[in-house]
Amino acid sequence: MPQLDPAGESSNRPPRVLILCTANSARSQMAEGLLRHDFGDRFLVESAGSKPGVVRPEAIAALAEIGIDITHHRSKHVDQFAGQSFDWVITVCDHARDVCPVFPAATRMVHHAFPDPAAADGDEHARLDAFRAVRDQIRQWLRTGFATLQPSPPPA
Repeated sequence: MPQLDPAGESSNRPPRVLILCTANSARSQMAEGLLRHDFGDRFLVESAGSKPGVVRPEAIAALAEIGIDITHHRSKHVDQFAGQSFDWVITVCDHARDVCPVFPAATRMVHHAFPDPAAADGDEHARLDAFRAVRDQIRQWLRTGFATLQPSPPPA
């Protein structure tokens, strides 16, 4: 479906989505990888953080288990996207929502907080299980929550 650009003109480009989290190291990175993988060319996806860190190896491993490679991802500061136009801005943690910069009125803001898997206690296996659980929650929400906000149905 054609999108409207900021001037109200019809555009055939896919909607641009920016996913924000505090560190841009786990939840937003997994959401970016999942949205790209599961929805293909339907969206142009980026992710960023208010205090970027380093992409967590557990996030990379959790997505690799389901055939998604995010080894090339890097954490980015939200300021890198200042002045750019996005159709959707999704915040995946409460802190990112609270400090989210202002975007043009045409930008649709969506918030859905997911637990921080990096805060999980335990050994390596327990931490990876936390990342798997959040990965699955994000995927489910993208397919049944976020996708329902879109003009066309989610992929099969």
